[in-house]
Amino acid sequence: MLFCLAVLKCAVSPTGDKLYIINLSHNKLLILARDGSVLATFTDPALKALHGVHVTPAGQVLVCGGLYPTFYITQLDSEGRRKTGHSCYAEGWN
Repeated sequence: MLFCLAVLKCAVSPTGDKLYIINLSHNKLLILARDGSVLATFTDPALKALHGVHVTPAGQVLVCGGLYPTFYITQLDSEGRRKTGHSCYAEGWN
């Protein structure tokens, strides 16, 4: 059985000109233009399993990933570049 998740989650920029897509099969965030062309990609070995993306009204991109018990949230700019010092992590929950 072939298992592929081309699109796990997606979010749209506040202006509607960019689409942020999590591709779980390749563990990357794709940033697409309205016409479907790839503007940028983001990968991070610490985010072993990307599973969440959110774009704030201000255009900040938040990406969540990791494997239990450690999860990370990283902030990117609208072009897919990590904002230095804008990452956090949590270990487990009880």
